Amino acid sequence: MSKPKVIAIVGPTASGKTALSITLAQKFNGEVISADSRQVYRGLDLGTGKVTTEEMADVPHHLLDIVDPKTDTYTGADFVRDASTAVADISSRGHLPIIAGGTFFYLDLLRGLRSSAPVPPNETLRAELEQKSTEELSAELTRLDPRRASTIDHANRRRLIRALEVINTLGHVPETTVADSPYDMFILGIDVPVDTLNERIYKRIIDRIEQGMIEETNTLHESGVSWERMASFGLEYRSIGSYLQGHLTKDAMIEELAAKTRQFAKRQRLWLKHDKSIIWLPFPVDTDKAVATVQTFLHSQH
Repeated sequence: MSKPKVIAIVGPTASGKTALSITLAQKFNGEVISADSRQVYRGLDLGTGKVTTEEMADVPHHLLDIVDPKTDTYTGADFVRDASTAVADISSRGHLPIIAGGTFFYLDLLRGLRSSAPVPPNETLRAELEQKSTEELSAELTRLDPRRASTIDHANRRRLIRALEVINTLGHVPETTVADSPYDMFILGIDVPVDTLNERIYKRIIDRIEQGMIEETNTLHESGVSWERMASFGLEYRSIGSYLQGHLTKDAMIEELAAKTRQFAKRQRLWLKHDKSIIWLPFPVDTDKAVATVQTFLHSQH
């Protein structure tokens, strides 16, 4: 029995993954599955760059707005379960599953990459690590295991703490092992020059602020999302939360957010560089070339 064919779109933040995924979905009768650890939460819209109903252009989207930010925590295991269900559903209807999003760890899990680290939770150590800032956790991991530090999402406290927990037991984080993927997956990457990407990052921040990203953050807090919980949702909500609490001026908040987003994009590029299966498309993406590349894959036999 042949494996379901799946397209995945990767690239650093602000590279245009959403637009390309929708274009390909329109061409190939596709449906988009979000691989984003924050867009699953209701109300986290502008801060996560969540696609709008208008931008969807009638293309069905999956795994958006499915959990409550006040009470729920969404994990990689949750994503594998939900994405697997979505792929099966989309494929059963003769449509093409297209995965797009910036949480590349999720994509790795879905296609069978697993970390071989059988280390049980250490609640005492976790409690100690929780007292540290995200920056301190990041620096500690870089000192103890540079290889793992080069591939981890440094904004994700949960994963930083888990990596340090594994190091505490094993001395390092073992490399991932590759299982047999359940999918015939074709990964397209958007390769944006650094200067261009940095300009796009800054413009996107300004645009989102003008669209109401500060108000969105304040609304989330007023609805019951604590500042600490807000900070766990990533750069935008952390910096804006600091501004709303009076710790930063608006200009300082914008500059901090731009700088940290540039650093995040650099880490994303490092992560993706390790994956030799990605077919890179130069930015701006030649849509006709992208379509032709996908067409070739869909007609190939694996």
